Amino acid sequence: MIENLNPQQAWDFQEQNPHAFLIDVRTQMEYLFVGHPPQAIHIPWKEMPTWLVNSNFVEHTNQVVQDLNVPILLLCRSGQRSLEAAMALENAGYSHLINIADGFEGSLDQNNQRGNLNGWRFAGLPWQQN
Repeated sequence: MIENLNPQQAWDFQEQNPHAFLIDVRTQMEYLFVGHPPQAIHIPWKEMPTWLVNSNFVEHTNQVVQDLNVPILLLCRSGQRSLEAAMALENAGYSHLINIADGFEGSLDQNNQRGNLNGWRFAGLPWQQN
């Protein structure tokens, strides 16, 4: 089963479980230029310009996380790609998966802008840009 936590809950979980992994599944451009949590490991679920699913996603995750029972938190822009990635990892045998609902930038507001309602940055959690 995949758990959904909001960004603050995910941060608190990671603080209490330092052995957990945080995987940022956004594109390389998003990860580098929009920003990311300092401890995030970047493994894209989809990549521009094709937006096709990364067929090596599970393999790349296996290289980083060998224990199928260790907690893995997954982050994307708004929580959708990370949920898809979590489902792929669940199908590969990982058992403790956490989708960070609202993602890094959050939901769209009434003006179709992100970052004003929820999300990692909106919550004031640590992040950096490259």
